[in-house]
Amino acid sequence: MGADIIKIEDISFGYDRINVLDGVSTTIFDGDFLGIVGPNGSGKSTLLKIFLGLIKPQKGTIKVFDTDINKFNQWGKIGYIPQKATSFNQGFPATVEEVVSANLYPMLGLAGRISKSHREKVEEALQTVNMLEYKKRIIGRLSGGQQQRVFIAKSLVSAPRVIFMDEPTVGIDQKSEESFYELMDSLNKTRGITLVIVTHDTGAIDRRVNRILCLSEGKLREHDCTINQGADIFREVYEKHNRSWITHRH
Repeated sequence: MGADIIKIEDISFGYDRINVLDGVSTTIFDGDFLGIVGPNGSGKSTLLKIFLGLIKPQKGTIKVFDTDINKFNQWGKIGYIPQKATSFNQGFPATVEEVVSANLYPMLGLAGRISKSHREKVEEALQTVNMLEYKKRIIGRLSGGQQQRVFIAKSLVSAPRVIFMDEPTVGIDQKSEESFYELMDSLNKTRGITLVIVTHDTGAIDRRVNRILCLSEGKLREHDCTINQGADIFREVYEKHNRSWITHRH
């Protein structure tokens, strides 16, 4: 395993007195291709937001690149593609090039201008995801799979060490999904980018990632996909969730 990217210890968080996460501890290592799975309402997106510093836990500690999250300020190292990032109206006026360039502005400041070297970074990112020929296209006129690639390029342009994605394959077809995972595999293995994907699609994720975090009833189970434990853990967790849902309904 590589060095620690993010380490959380004894994290708890709840809404309206309902514990969503209860004493959760884990580490994201450099080079990981990590999946976070679990039934609806299990706390997947909450855990993701805690990793990203978007919400503060009510208990526990978080270190990002070995720095307390409250003191960490190198957020360019961390990319994030939110859920439904590809839900663009066809009339949305931005071009692909403009969308990807937007991730450079935090580094340039309000008065900053996109230079030639910045444009080259944008083109390199688009080339990586095979979308360079579309750079002048209006993003809302692309397919869901194409838009997904644009948002990956947008994340890549700031040269992140780790990219977090929330339900990245929702709304794209099976062919685009296969293409997406092939691209992720390449970014992880050839570029060494650490990847963290939150998804409900256990069938696809189990054979793609090297580690899985499975959330259920506020607790975390973890396994190494190289020893093929995933199917048994998924079955146990989801069957337990379904039994609980049926009991509460009746």
